[in-house]
Amino acid sequence: MTDRTILDSIKTLLTPDPTTGTEAAAEPAIVKSAAEWRAELAPDQYRVLREHGTERPGTSPLNREKRTGVFDCAGCGTPVYTSETKYESGSGWPSFFAPIPGAVATTVDRSLGMTRTEVHCATCGGHLGHVFDDGPRPTGQRHCINGVALTFAPKT
Repeated sequence: MTDRTILDSIKTLLTPDPTTGTEAAAEPAIVKSAAEWRAELAPDQYRVLREHGTERPGTSPLNREKRTGVFDCAGCGTPVYTSETKYESGSGWPSFFAPIPGAVATTVDRSLGMTRTEVHCATCGGHLGHVFDDGPRPTGQRHCINGVALTFAPKT
């Protein structure tokens, strides 16, 4: 998938959802060529963030992260989730019931013969994961996020 295709796909807008803090996807503030992203990201990060890949379930150390802190986009460093909204979903991926308001954008993903809501970093457009309507209160949302798409900054 080319960067242009990725940009075109994230321009497919969804209605913003005020209960989850997601915003409709727009042109990312940070736009780089594929070569620039490849130079900055590890191969597994590039595959997930720029090619919409998925890491194997249960492989991310962030799945077991219990400290207080912030989860940032691994592509650009934008804070996207906090430990206060993280929970154990049993899915094998780090899960959150809400993002930091305005930090993520969503698009429709029809890639596997079904319709899902894809979650992107609102700043760089990097693919983070998907959001489902089977999460806990107060939002009922499960942001199922690839750990390789995140970095963690513990609160000091």
